[in-house]
Amino acid sequence: MAILLEGKSLTEKIKNEVRAEIAKIGKTPGLAVVIIGENPAARIYVESKKKDCLAYGLKSEDFTLSEDAGEEQLLALIGDLNQREDIHGILLQMPLPKGYSKEKVIRKIAPAKDVDAFHLENMGRVVTADEGGFKPCTPAGVMALLDEYGIELVGKHVVMVGCSDIVGKPQALLALHRDATVTICHSRTVGLGTMTKQADILITATGRLGLITADMVKPGAVVVDIGINRGADGKIYGDVDFEAVSAVASHITPVPGGVGPVTRAILMKNTLEAAKRAWENV
Repeated sequence: MAILLEGKSLTEKIKNEVRAEIAKIGKTPGLAVVIIGENPAARIYVESKKKDCLAYGLKSEDFTLSEDAGEEQLLALIGDLNQREDIHGILLQMPLPKGYSKEKVIRKIAPAKDVDAFHLENMGRVVTADEGGFKPCTPAGVMALLDEYGIELVGKHVVMVGCSDIVGKPQALLALHRDATVTICHSRTVGLGTMTKQADILITATGRLGLITADMVKPGAVVVDIGINRGADGKIYGDVDFEAVSAVASHITPVPGGVGPVTRAILMKNTLEAAKRAWENV
């Protein structure tokens, strides 16, 4: 059976590091969570971020606009948050309702407060391996998890299944910057199984339940499942047929409990880093 790449221990390590650094500095980083519309999923999202901030020693403020508030009101709110000295990170719930321009709204967030790393400036820094910005939380979390378990990327063949702007593309780039050979696949890739079976490290983020089966995985490969899917039984599953693939892979992430907790920890770490940069410039 494969070794589990579980995220709990690494999350605790990051949490302790963040709490210790905040205590040493003696100042509190602030994270603003912006959501559009009142729905149960949105409230769960806000409450989870409040709990994370409390656990890590950060301050959290939530800002909820009605769905019919309009883009201009959202842009004005972001403009105000950009100017607030006690807010160091701005987190915007996605997806936005119809009628809002995602590109326009994201570009309004100050790159220095874009702790999700969606802004073009931060994305560009990922492309060029410039450490002056922020790395997207999920791809950075995957890299931290691989490092935690001593999984080397130099010279390895990484196959990334999924090509979204916030996960697949930056994930491929972060692996490339570690001297891995990277192949990007997606939903329209012909012969997907042939491609994935070449991977020393297989990473998937498609949101397609059971997409990766055991016959698509090279024996001894490392399998990182970022997918989130709700099964017919109401439980959360990844993209990977976990039980079957566990018998083939050398390492595998569980879903839930693998990449997810580390992603949340990286968000807290990014917010602390944003605060430190702001304080240094005062």
